[in-house]
Amino acid sequence: MGRMPFYIVDVFAEEKYVGNQLAVFRSGNALGDNEMQRIAREMNFSETTFILSETKRDGGFDVRIFTPGEEVPFAGHPTLGTAHIIRTEILNERNVGEIKLNLKAGQISVSFNDSAEQGTIYWMRQIEPVFGETINAKIMAPILNINTNDIDDRFPIQEVSTGLPHILVPLCGLDSLKRARINRDKYFEFIKNRWAKPVLIFLR
Repeated sequence: MGRMPFYIVDVFAEEKYVGNQLAVFRSGNALGDNEMQRIAREMNFSETTFILSETKRDGGFDVRIFTPGEEVPFAGHPTLGTAHIIRTEILNERNVGEIKLNLKAGQISVSFNDSAEQGTIYWMRQIEPVFGETINAKIMAPILNINTNDIDDRFPIQEVSTGLPHILVPLCGLDSLKRARINRDKYFEFIKNRWAKPVLIFLR
């Protein structure tokens, strides 16, 4: 197949290798589904994207997003990171104000606002979230090695997805956040046959 160029992008980072790393491959149209999935598994980042064509179709660039386990229709940081690569490496035009990506979930626009003070600010509108099952705090607390009163009962523990399903868990404060640790055995038992698998904890 020959060598295929790719880029490692540090999304949401101010220094190298401290953000949410993403692998972006060019000329992904040369690959089949199984090959893209194999590469994403070997990269082992949260997501790997493949730019299928370096010319526009319907005003946007065709892009596919894979996690190590499956293809997903949309995810936020891969969309932003891939748009950055298209702007800087493929189009090589920093004055481009907007790029559209044709994803499985539909066409997503990413806009760029350049300023001397803040650098480039990236902006996009998320697709509408899909909500799944709500989960009882008594089930989730042991998985995170915390107590039920560490979980903020003003908000549900719930599966939610804008393309990549997660389980969102609201915590009460920084002390709860610092003590939270995944119990691997309980976690892997819990996510068997579950739609959403990654757990995201947050504070209001």
